[in-house]
Amino acid sequence: MGMEQAWVLPAIPAVLFVVIALFNGLMPRRGDFLAILGMATVVGLVFVILVEFQGAFQGGLFTPEGANAYAFDWINIGQGFFVIEFSTYVDAITMVMLPVVTIVALMVMVYSVGYMHGEVRYGWYFAVLSLFVAAMLTLVISGNLIQLYLAWEGVGLASYLLIGFYWERQSAAEAAKKAFITTRIGDVGLLIGIILLWRATGTFDIQEIISAATSGQIGDRYLTIAMLFLFGGAVGKSAQFPLHVWLPDAMEGPTPVSALIHAATMVVAGVYLVARFSPVYAEVLVARDVVLYTGLITAMMAASMGLVTTDIKRVLAYSTVSQLGFMFVALGVGAVGAAMFHLFTHAFFKALLFLGSGSVIHATHQQEVGALGGLRKKLPITTATFIIGSLALSGIPIFAGFFSKDEILHYVQADGGPVVYVLLAGTALLTAIYTTRLVLLTFFGEPKDHHAYDHAHESGPAMALPLIFLAVLATVAGFFVFDQVGEALGFAGGIGALVYIDHPHHFTQVDYAFAGIATLTALAGIGIGMAYWRGDARRAVQARAWAPDLHALLANRYYMDDLYQGIINRVILGAATVVAWFDKRIVNETGVDGGAQTISYLGYRLKFLQTGRIPNYALGMAVGVVALAIVAVGTRG
Repeated sequence: MGMEQAWVLPAIPAVLFVVIALFNGLMPRRGDFLAILGMATVVGLVFVILVEFQGAFQGGLFTPEGANAYAFDWINIGQGFFVIEFSTYVDAITMVMLPVVTIVALMVMVYSVGYMHGEVRYGWYFAVLSLFVAAMLTLVISGNLIQLYLAWEGVGLASYLLIGFYWERQSAAEAAKKAFITTRIGDVGLLIGIILLWRATGTFDIQEIISAATSGQIGDRYLTIAMLFLFGGAVGKSAQFPLHVWLPDAMEGPTPVSALIHAATMVVAGVYLVARFSPVYAEVLVARDVVLYTGLITAMMAASMGLVTTDIKRVLAYSTVSQLGFMFVALGVGAVGAAMFHLFTHAFFKALLFLGSGSVIHATHQQEVGALGGLRKKLPITTATFIIGSLALSGIPIFAGFFSKDEILHYVQADGGPVVYVLLAGTALLTAIYTTRLVLLTFFGEPKDHHAYDHAHESGPAMALPLIFLAVLATVAGFFVFDQVGEALGFAGGIGALVYIDHPHHFTQVDYAFAGIATLTALAGIGIGMAYWRGDARRAVQARAWAPDLHALLANRYYMDDLYQGIINRVILGAATVVAWFDKRIVNETGVDGGAQTISYLGYRLKFLQTGRIPNYALGMAVGVVALAIVAVGTRG
């Protein structure tokens, strides 16, 4: 088992999806053990592949000599005119994604044993989780764009099924539909981009397309348009402005689903796509600037909305949107290593936070922070691990988020300009503020709902152990930035020496002055959060009363949902009304029914010419002969 056999990774959960979906009613525990064992097997195989990946470096450079790729013709039309391959490709970007997807998926499945216990569709839940993992693994190992697009759509389908898991709730059904439709908008752009790239290069192979683009075989304007369309797919899937509106509503799904899909895996598919094509974006600076400013706007907007959101899962959802914005800003300044590093660390601490929120909801049956408080006494493990995840998200040393966020800010300061740096640093400040607010309102102070508090209890081992494991990763994963740590683990260096565009970036020591500024920013955010929301949160209440319009703007999500609903009601439905009228009156009643009715009427009138009298027929024949004679004479003349 090596990099060439990476196709085995998605094959295992794909088979398990079919087996569990069809036969879970005949299995013990509805087949949950089968899904977990299969996922544990995939995690083990990822580390087997990782060993071969480590050995593919010569002189610090990745030189697999073809052992990292596998392909065969899937569709071949016209003797090579139109060829679609099934192909896999493994490199450093793939090897960042594989542990993230598989480890988080395994932890979520174990956690779900406790969280989803007693659900009517328990077996179906684990089947769809396996389907999602299969689609996501196929996406990250795909060597061509058609295969990637099919997996991309498979991820969207599994997400739709899991968001709408509680389909009997109207809110869940609406959220699933909203996510599906919104992401489809971006997916249309992705498909157009794929077609444009195929038209220019004659291939769907990702590496061949990158080679053609970077060697100047595609015109600049054409390539810019293609890469902007490709980025449209990333905007939809990764919930970036202006298609960010679906992710907060997607919290209607079970909390473990939020941890897996909407924090660690599916939503980073867009980051992965742009990172995969980072050599091309480095050549197309206009498209790269669009990536940069889209990420910056998204990061700022989502962080500001997190300040006023009251649902514990929605706060984390806005945090996810904001952190994805950080990743796109990094990609926009060409720091693909920093973006993938933040993707790596963010997956662990954000999955930890979502699972921690699930532990709170499971214990109290409440997810409005206004009804929580004081839970540190009832949920000690959840409290401790949630605080670790919050410190990582806020960017406090020594936790993972500090190193990855610091890397992004460092690159932005060097290549993004002072305005972008200040705005992104301000967003990091807001991150620490809303994270502190969430911790204080949930775990500290006095209980607001005494009934929920009295019945609260710590989660069982199935839920607690994944929290502890992810808390450890959220603490230590950031050290992978150092070359010394990477080399000790058998790699050519730290994350910068593995993921890069032009040349490796070796990180051996901390820039203490820069790190000190980032740390002070995070501490300032925590201090502001404590000042406003500690105790009875009097200052926060006063601030809300002082600026009610600003609070309303943030609480109503900048009225983006209202804007889209207005467009749907007045423009789309209005246009649909006109089209429906045209279809009914012109096409159907006039064109189809009108033609049929005209022929019927003519048939009815002409039947009276059939009198059965010979003199009448003779007269008709004579008239016909005269008419033909007149035509013949007129034509000759």
